[in-house]
Amino acid sequence: MNLKLKNPLTFFDLESTGVNVTKDRIVEYSFIKVLPNQQVETLTQRINPGVPIPHETSLIHGIYNEDVKDAPTFKEVARKLLKFLEGSDLAGFNIIKFDVPMLVESFLRENIEFDVSRRKFVDAQKIFHMMEKRTLSAAYKFYCQKNLEDAHSAEADTRATLEVLKAQVEKYDGQEVVDLQGNTVGVVRDDVESLHKVSTSKMVDLAGRFSFNNDGVEVINFGKHKNRPIEEVLASEPAFYDWMMKGDFPLDTKRILTEIKLRGLKSRF
Repeated sequence: MNLKLKNPLTFFDLESTGVNVTKDRIVEYSFIKVLPNQQVETLTQRINPGVPIPHETSLIHGIYNEDVKDAPTFKEVARKLLKFLEGSDLAGFNIIKFDVPMLVESFLRENIEFDVSRRKFVDAQKIFHMMEKRTLSAAYKFYCQKNLEDAHSAEADTRATLEVLKAQVEKYDGQEVVDLQGNTVGVVRDDVESLHKVSTSKMVDLAGRFSFNNDGVEVINFGKHKNRPIEEVLASEPAFYDWMMKGDFPLDTKRILTEIKLRGLKSRF
């Protein structure tokens, strides 16, 4: 089954020095862009992160410092990558919690605006966990009846995700998707609009520090203010804004917090 696409849909996977979006760096990426006419374009590249790759991380993805010492930096490939992704929606396995925030942060670090506000996100892991609850290797085995060779190789993982998503759509087409709280978040269809709705339900910022509650209000998703409306906290405790802006939070999260603060200020006048 082919996906119905209005825009290109780019599947991607990032390998990195670690899982901290603000501190770690990309060491390899692979993008597989599916065009509306079903033609496929691939872009895979190893990246010199500019910092050492921890040995324990190299043991996972198989990329060592020696492998990337002569590779280009992200800064050197950023414009080419931005052009490749122009006008494309994004898909992958666990991209909403990790790969998209890491990619956005990498662009922002180079003072390049990578606008995701108009892009659709499709996360095969989220669909998998809500429908079957399980890793990419397990999903590949379950949906495609194949063993995933070279797991944690960016291109192998990306190709597997493309196959998994197509199999998910074929298996669940027309079925409602229910989240872990029992709320219906959408219906699986063979179009990106429906898959985006399922993948990004209740998402405010890419790192998941904020979310929408059942009333569609942006709330804090961590700490002592968990589940409280952001505007309410900013109004009652102005120091919260300064604390977050100075803290170890992704630039995307800080930007959205600022937008909400400014929106609140404008509503008073």
